[in-house]
Amino acid sequence: MSRAQALLTLITFLLIAILCSAFSPENPTDRKILVLLDDLSIKSSHSLYFQSLQTRGFDLDFKLADDPKIALQRYGQYLYDALILFSPTIDSLGGSLNAAAILDFVDSGHDLILAADASASDLIREIATECGVDFDEDQTAMVIDHTSFAVSDTEGDHTLIAGDSFIQSDVILGREKIKAPVLFKGIGHSVNPANSLVLKVLSASPSAYSANPKSKLSTPPTLTGSAIGLVSVVQARNNARVLISGSLSMFSNRFFRSGLQKAGSTINHERSGNEQFVTEISKWVFHERGHLKAVNVRHHKVGEADEPSIYRINDDLEYSLEIYEWSGTSWEPYVADDVQVQFYMMSPYVLKTMSTDQKGVYYTSFKVPDVYGVFQFKVEYEKLGVTSLSLAKQIPVRPFRHNEYERFITAAFPYYGASFSMMGGFFLFSLVYLYHK
Repeated sequence: MSRAQALLTLITFLLIAILCSAFSPENPTDRKILVLLDDLSIKSSHSLYFQSLQTRGFDLDFKLADDPKIALQRYGQYLYDALILFSPTIDSLGGSLNAAAILDFVDSGHDLILAADASASDLIREIATECGVDFDEDQTAMVIDHTSFAVSDTEGDHTLIAGDSFIQSDVILGREKIKAPVLFKGIGHSVNPANSLVLKVLSASPSAYSANPKSKLSTPPTLTGSAIGLVSVVQARNNARVLISGSLSMFSNRFFRSGLQKAGSTINHERSGNEQFVTEISKWVFHERGHLKAVNVRHHKVGEADEPSIYRINDDLEYSLEIYEWSGTSWEPYVADDVQVQFYMMSPYVLKTMSTDQKGVYYTSFKVPDVYGVFQFKVEYEKLGVTSLSLAKQIPVRPFRHNEYERFITAAFPYYGASFSMMGGFFLFSLVYLYHK
């Protein structure tokens, strides 16, 4: 191999390494996103949404969903940190992509935004189902609401929904309240109530139902009321995040800029809540909010600073750690009152809620139980909207050595007295028996 070829190979591997390491735990916002589209016209019709992502520092790579050169990974390393799937009608993805590849992408810890509509293909429905969201099996059905619809001169079938049933979570939707309803036109879905990983972020109103708007109902609809999900999210156990929407139009410039008056309301909003809603939820999906890290995990005996290799039963110890949340630009102290630590061996012998100094430091103290063996300090923190923390550190606990016990135990004084009284009585009995006739 010539020197030029060797140099070119080295540069190629360096570029791949840079792409593959785009997601850094120390800077979660510095990320590369693949955007797959049905048609390149979506890039302009949804430009406001894409611009908001680029403004926040994301690098978007736009491709047609059937592009034969599409690849999520190369040489066993992923080239992207997230995927936006704005191609609801695609039946077969290009390149090496398929439903299994996308699910493997999520299983490896990467994020996904999937938007469907009334023409959603079986491929899109399959991906959603594997993520815990089931779209209406009737492929002609749309969400209809004759009460909570958006007033429009051209809207006659009431499929343009004005949704305002948001999840109550500042972590997912931000602290600022979404004042205007969200315009939604598309298909509904259901989530398994037993699946704690899936959350409905935007639900339909109690008067909504899912059916074909162009035909009369012959049988009761299978999806009705607030059980219909319009937008749902999934936070996997590996902290990968998925957003599934039944409407691609919800992200469009037209819906962003549209004025809105909800049926039955006298309030006429100049703009819908779509832009604020999708921006805030995108911040959550792409870990700009609710992304935690724990550092400086420490434990030591009370009054000491060094971490021991072993504890003794009944030792007094202190345990502390620091927790920070990514704000989109920097790490900020995470403040909560429900962080707990367990001192665990087969089951928790000690469970303590930790105090905080409001600056990210959590601490507590407790006495080592009077049981020896191999214990663990465990912090298992799971809360709606934030990434889970799972920390464990093993430490052995020994009993007292033979020379560490008290010479005389107060609680044993009755036994001491009984022993000496018995010896004294035996001595007196011997004297009387031997020398008294």
